[in-house]
Amino acid sequence: QVQLVESGGGLVQAGGSLRLSCAASGSIFRIGTMGWYRQAPGNQRELVASITSGGSTNYVDSVKGRFTVSRDNAKNTVYLQMNTLKPEDTAVYYCNANVNYGILYWGKGTLVTVSS
Repeated sequence: QVQLVESGGGLVQAGGSLRLSCAASGSIFRIGTMGWYRQAPGNQRELVASITSGGSTNYVDSVKGRFTVSRDNAKNTVYLQMNTLKPEDTAVYYCNANVNYGILYWGKGTLVTVSS
């Protein structure tokens, strides 16, 4: 069994920063692409950023230049550094990971609230 646990969410003023972390644990011998998604009330879950095992990254246009995704393969952990936060970034942020050649796991999410 594999678990993903997010941390680092909270309340921040517009223009502020937060760093999210997501640690994978359990029966893991390989982690492929890891990603961060978010879901705001009334909206569908959307991909925010992803990073391959080799370090290639991808971002949704709305966060380019403000968010940075990174990973520590030795710790099975993915990070999302969020700068210049805006009220529209308010959402529950979820991480996922492609583990052991094709099994997709999700965390339970962490709430990010950006006040104006």
